[in-house]
Amino acid sequence: MELLVDTVIEDARWEGFNLSAVAEPAARAALAELGLAPDGFLICVMGCDDARIAELNADFRGKPVPTNVLSWPSDERGPDEPGGIPDLPAPGDADDPEELGDIALAWETCAAEALAQNKTHHDHVTHLVVHAVMHLLGYDHITDEDAAVMEALEVRALARLGVADPY
Repeated sequence: MELLVDTVIEDARWEGFNLSAVAEPAARAALAELGLAPDGFLICVMGCDDARIAELNADFRGKPVPTNVLSWPSDERGPDEPGGIPDLPAPGDADDPEELGDIALAWETCAAEALAQNKTHHDHVTHLVVHAVMHLLGYDHITDEDAAVMEALEVRALARLGVADPY
């Protein structure tokens, strides 16, 4: 089995959490929910701290504040109309997987949100990875129609992992 997720650790707390062991099944569940076999795809997930994600958020979104998760799709895959289905990518092969994009998670924000929402850190991070993978694949939640489609997919992907509906 080829790894779908390449994990990069910038904050040691993510190492202790074992981010790779959480991100891999979360990403696989997101792809499976869309009927995509994970072999032939690659995603990079970075575990960092609030300071680093605030820098990234400033650089890429013009918002110099921490956030829980950021994602950078390798291609624009969004649908043409609200509530539509994105143009899903074809897999590459083991030697040249299709790169879906990058995800960054901030330790302090994720931990604080999990505590405030009375969720385990594991379940909250699992949800954020599933959510970010959906963004990499062209799903979004800007319109109500898009949010309904994306959230339903997330809920079903999380159910595959035994994680309760976060909404």
